[in-house]
Amino acid sequence: MSTTLSVQTVSLRLPQSVSERLNDLVKKTGRSKTSFIREALLEHLDDLEDIYAAEAIMAQVKSGEEVISSLDDVERRLGLGN
Repeated sequence: MSTTLSVQTVSLRLPQSVSERLNDLVKKTGRSKTSFIREALLEHLDDLEDIYAAEAIMAQVKSGEEVISSLDDVERRLGLGN
């Protein structure tokens, strides 16, 4: 059974300085712009998702929708305290 990876094309605008740096890397390495952009995105996407998830939880904590418990409180509720 063969699995086909679906890909989508994305276009983006880069500041001139970033574009020049990217072009320099392309010339030095022979790799494509796409490969560098894909690598950078994949490397940082998890971090960005984590940051936005943490910000959403913090907003819930500040609004009172989410409660923070200490380890001692959790252990006590679960009957794991000394």
